[in-house]
Amino acid sequence: MKILVTLPLNERHKEKLAQAAPEAELIYMGSKEVTDEVLESVSAVIGNIPAQRLCGRSNIRWVQLGSAGADKYVGEGILPAGTILTNSSGAYSLAISEHMIGQLLMHIKHLDGYYDAQKEKRWTDCGAVRSIWDSHTLVVGLGDIGGEFARKMAALGSHVTGIRRHVGEKPAYLEGLYGLDRLDELLPEADYVALCLPGTGATRHLFDAARFGRMKRGAVLLNVGRGQAVDSYALNDALRSGQLSGACIDVVEPEPLPADHPLWDAPGLLLTPHVSGDFHLPETLERIVRIAAFNLRAFAAGETLKNRVDLSAGYRRNDEENKAPVEC
Repeated sequence: MKILVTLPLNERHKEKLAQAAPEAELIYMGSKEVTDEVLESVSAVIGNIPAQRLCGRSNIRWVQLGSAGADKYVGEGILPAGTILTNSSGAYSLAISEHMIGQLLMHIKHLDGYYDAQKEKRWTDCGAVRSIWDSHTLVVGLGDIGGEFARKMAALGSHVTGIRRHVGEKPAYLEGLYGLDRLDELLPEADYVALCLPGTGATRHLFDAARFGRMKRGAVLLNVGRGQAVDSYALNDALRSGQLSGACIDVVEPEPLPADHPLWDAPGLLLTPHVSGDFHLPETLERIVRIAAFNLRAFAAGETLKNRVDLSAGYRRNDEENKAPVEC
């Protein structure tokens, strides 16, 4: 059994995978170095390669993504029938939720303004600030990332409400849990609205001019899921009109954002170039390796894999039995 691994692993990581399936031949190479000959010789891939390169490769029975997002791999004709697709959902919640908290605090405490003043050697007061304590936070998309951000906001004293596809049992850190059909009803109450959504047809431009108009005036939008969930031109208008006091986003449509897009200099915008996840935090890669090793062991033994992606929906089935371990 040959397994292609494209993740940027060190020797300790490689040993962990080797222990998970001693009988497997693990082939390590960067995704840009992978040849058709290699792809034709392996039965599984751990890591991300361009989705179109998987088309028609019936020899590949399992793909373990290094990403949480799987939308590029679920289109019709990408994976042969019967191929198992698993993702790294759960690995990114720590890094991305902390990034969101950092961006939000930077905005509501005017830390960006003070940093600019420091560089210009100006001793100045940027005015009144806001608090997370006693605020109202609405998290749209309560998977691992949204759930971890909601938990952190609740710990800081915010009243947190969540929206998810399947409501289920309400976690203790939430004051309310609702379906997407309650979104418009809940928006006017929220000081901070966080989008942690997958990229699907149902989420495209979920936040447009009409939705921004329903939000509380002066609210802050955060988006770390997919840029397509937000109409970037409508967001630009909402920031310039003062309907939103700010937006803290790590994803945008399109990516990269063109240099002439008006959103670049919209007031109150904090934009990072889709870097809140990736491997910038070492613990993220550690968690991905744990997921990959768990599933490699299961694959080699013919057992059920975790973090399986629902190919019809484009995201991981969010049930406890399908969650892979991400912590030691």
